[in-house]
Amino acid sequence: MFDEGVVCGACRVKKNIKIAISGKSGCGNTTVTSLTAQRLGLRFINFTFRNLSVENGVSLEDVLRLAEIDDYWDKAVDRRQIETALSDEERGCVLGSRLAIWLLKDADLKVYLRAGTELRLQRLLQRDGGSFEEIAAFTKERDARDHARYLRLYNIDNDDYGFADLVIDTGLYAPNEIVDQIVEKICSK
Repeated sequence: MFDEGVVCGACRVKKNIKIAISGKSGCGNTTVTSLTAQRLGLRFINFTFRNLSVENGVSLEDVLRLAEIDDYWDKAVDRRQIETALSDEERGCVLGSRLAIWLLKDADLKVYLRAGTELRLQRLLQRDGGSFEEIAAFTKERDARDHARYLRLYNIDNDDYGFADLVIDTGLYAPNEIVDQIVEKICSK
C-alpha cells in the first residue's frame, strides 16, 4: 500500500498506524471511522452485531437478546475486529466499535466519540426509522445492557473513557471537522 507512510497535510502518518474509535450508538462511530480511514488511506474495520445478525439470518433485536444469555455473540464480534486489525502488521487500520479503545490495546491513537442523548436519538431515528419513543426506550435499554455485559465479560466500564487520547463531542462538529481533529492529534504525536 504505502511504503513510507501516508502524507496527510503537513505530516507523514506511518503506514501501519492503528487508530481505535469508540462511542455509543448514534455518536457517529461508523461515519467518523470510515472517513478517517479514507482520509489516511487505511483499512476500515467496523464489524458489529448488525453484521453478525445478517451473517446468521437473525434480527438485530434477537442478537441483542441472545447476547444477554450467550457470551458467544460479544466475543465473536470482538474477536473478529481484533483479529482483523492485527491480521496485517504492515498495514494500518482504523477500528471503530463500542470497545475498540479498550480492546485494541496497542492502538497508536484512541478516540472516544460522545454525543448528547437527544442527538443520539435523532441520529438513530433517522438511520433506523420508527417512533422517537420506541428508539428512546430501545437505546436506553441497550445502553444499560451493554454496560452490564462489558463489565461482566471484560471488566470494562464503557462510561470510563478518560484514558482516551482524544474525546470529541460529535454534536459540536461536522464529521470532516472531527476527522481533522483526529489527523491533527496523530500529527502531534
